[in-house]
Amino acid sequence: MTDSVTLPALYRLLAFLSPAFPIGAFTYSHGLEQVIDAGGVTDPAELSAWLEDILRYGAGRSDAILMKETRRAALLSDKDRLEELRDLGLALQPTKERHLETSAQGTAFFEQAAKSWMPDDDTPAGELFRLMTEQKIDPWPYPVALGLVSAAHAIPEQAAVTAYLHAFAANLISVAVRAVPLGQSDGQKVLAGLEQVIFDVAGQAAASGLDGLGTSTFLADIASMAHETQYSRLFRS
Repeated sequence: MTDSVTLPALYRLLAFLSPAFPIGAFTYSHGLEQVIDAGGVTDPAELSAWLEDILRYGAGRSDAILMKETRRAALLSDKDRLEELRDLGLALQPTKERHLETSAQGTAFFEQAAKSWMPDDDTPAGELFRLMTEQKIDPWPYPVALGLVSAAHAIPEQAAVTAYLHAFAANLISVAVRAVPLGQSDGQKVLAGLEQVIFDVAGQAAASGLDGLGTSTFLADIASMAHETQYSRLFRS
């Protein structure tokens, strides 16, 4: 179960995590392009297994915790905590390309939200968002920017985190559809099969604090490192 989502909050959540929101998500593969090139993911079953590990034990879970912690700090208008989470979100990235992936998307998201989706209500989170836009601080890690903006727009925690994980998985599936290649139907079957995984990770994030941060997806990190020098590539990470 999750808190009910008002129609305005639902509308904004759909907009923020739509592939049409201009953050360039389609240009990042999270190292998956290198894995595909090396023959590590060749079919839907291998893709599903790879993504489940990323969600449960990698960046999916860690980003969900960061997003949740940021949202809660923003609701309290805790600027110091927000800045600590912003720095932590950048410091946790294991490679140059993963740092680019989160910082480029996060900064683009923050700037676009500030231009087009400034909240109307004078809530503590809304005021904090306005304050951060005035200070023009960057870069922003993507889950931290999402956490701040979702709080400013009164989007419930579990809905926001679940939607983020869905968008994250869907984007990587799109990478595989293009690069393996897989059929569109195969891609949708993989996404459907990850439904309970995403629910589980969102629930774990809600119950975890910063001491629960950490990943054990070493092959994904190594793939990201190798992708930096991959000769021919379609994606930035």
